[in-house]
Amino acid sequence: MSGHHFHPTVLRKYDIRGIVGDTLSADDAHAIGRAFGTMVRRAHDGGTVCVGRDGRLSSPELEAALVAGLRRAGVDVARLGCGPTPLVYFGQKHLNAVGAIMVTGSHNPPSHNGFKMMMAGRPFFGDDIQTLGAIAAAGDWAEPPAEGAETDRSAVVVDYRAALLDAWRDGGRPLTVVWDPGNGAAGEVVQDLVKALPGTHSVINGAIDGTFPNHHPDPTEPHTLEQIKAKVAETGADIGLAFDGDGDRLGVIDGHGHILWGDQYLVLLAKEVLAERPGAPIIADVKASQLLFDQIAAMGGTPVVGATGHSLIKTRMAEIGAPLAGEMSGHIFFADRYYGFDDALYAAVRLLSIVAHMPDTLAAWYESLPKLVNTPELRFDCADEAKVGVIETVRARLKAEGADMSEVDGVRVNRPHGWWLLRASNTQAVLVARAEAQTEDDLATLRGELADYLAAAGVDLPAA
Repeated sequence: MSGHHFHPTVLRKYDIRGIVGDTLSADDAHAIGRAFGTMVRRAHDGGTVCVGRDGRLSSPELEAALVAGLRRAGVDVARLGCGPTPLVYFGQKHLNAVGAIMVTGSHNPPSHNGFKMMMAGRPFFGDDIQTLGAIAAAGDWAEPPAEGAETDRSAVVVDYRAALLDAWRDGGRPLTVVWDPGNGAAGEVVQDLVKALPGTHSVINGAIDGTFPNHHPDPTEPHTLEQIKAKVAETGADIGLAFDGDGDRLGVIDGHGHILWGDQYLVLLAKEVLAERPGAPIIADVKASQLLFDQIAAMGGTPVVGATGHSLIKTRMAEIGAPLAGEMSGHIFFADRYYGFDDALYAAVRLLSIVAHMPDTLAAWYESLPKLVNTPELRFDCADEAKVGVIETVRARLKAEGADMSEVDGVRVNRPHGWWLLRASNTQAVLVARAEAQTEDDLATLRGELADYLAAAGVDLPAA
């Protein structure tokens, strides 16, 4: 296969994704596999790459083409079959593989698909993806003496489920739990997992179905949680757990139907980790509530503001030795998951164990939290070539004013009555904004301030 079959439009800074039949094809998957395999041969003199896929209708064809490309580059392939992305991360470590690729569209619409990658136990992104793209576009392949071997290692899921169960602490009160994999790739693992957990469990939308017939699998969108809210109410459950299409994002509902966002339930996870690692750094992305950072500090931890993006979070964890990190989007990273990968199923079992040992209900704990008011995540179109310039214009003005701000990812501006954020999306031609305050009046003030800074940069802030 020559390089001209490859569509470079599928390459992003932090991942590879496209619309199947439009910007992404089986030829692309083959080229990506062959280029990744070429990089494995050149950097590591070959080895094994774990490959998994989600339940999308296009994933079997793309996975087969990817595997063929990897083998043509002369690397061996361990095929893990259909399952969640964390299974592939687990498989890389468990099988001592040099690389891992998951064919998944994650939380995107059914017509989309893509690839999440790791090499040598580290995220594969940024310059790595650009190098891969250059190899694929030029057809600069490794020419091995023989094709790589292929093995069926789908039985690794048994060891993965056992590792998930290791997160459970015996004792505590029995819980009633509702699980919603959203017809995504975590469905079969969830249905097997609940058979081994104590308590009473209900699974809705557990069948893997790439058309997502019941709702879109993205627990960051409140409308996707209506079914699980209803089931929690119907069963009198203590907690509801929802997952995205590839099982690396966790959504949480308490027994009263409140949504707990990642920066809220991360407080509970951090409390347990800090009991074992006093003073440890805990990372949360720049979109997280100030409540989380304040709570981490109050519990004796060291709060760290990180850039949004699972590859960036994982990299930062390794740099500073953080045992735990999380994002508003529901990606939760534990360092004891080998190299700190994001595993929503593991986080769910850890959280269940914590709730089972709490003196009161999860809903009561949620009600006890200080109440802040915030905007939803405001996302608005801005061309890729323009969005960085808008951020720089706003940043320059804030610097000239001597503003108290973080520049970890865009600008997060601290004011006496709250904060506001402006950043450029890693994966789309959009700007992202958010604001938080103690009162609605203060929030309106912050939102107006943000709108003024954007207007001066030639951009209108959309209505909430």
